[in-house]
Amino acid sequence: MTIAMTPFLKTTLRLDAAVSGGAALLMAAGAEALGPFLALPVPLLFWSGVMLLPFVALLFMVARRENASRIVFFDIVLLNAAWVGASFVILVAGVVKPNMSGVIFVAAQALAVAVFTVLQVPALRQAKEAIA
Repeated sequence: MTIAMTPFLKTTLRLDAAVSGGAALLMAAGAEALGPFLALPVPLLFWSGVMLLPFVALLFMVARRENASRIVFFDIVLLNAAWVGASFVILVAGVVKPNMSGVIFVAAQALAVAVFTVLQVPALRQAKEAIA
């Protein structure tokens, strides 16, 4: 099913893309400097940033459309939720041993993504089917 992209949906996608894009560039380009400062592995930061780039492109692409597949939008919400979950799992499970700045960095970016997820879920539920 195709849904009509409301201004609210477009705004949440654009904001998500801007924040995710900023995080991607910060992590990918700044991994060497951030790693020691946050006590996080440089490859984790770098590849996390690189992995976000296609997601950012998808967000911008979907936000520019008048209609979008509900499944694509649902996938965006699921990817955001997975990012939040994975961020907290690596901290709680002890996968990484960041210092306090690193914990704050991981938690802050996860919470920012969680906000977008919380905004996007009701918007997706309320979205109307697009008229063909």
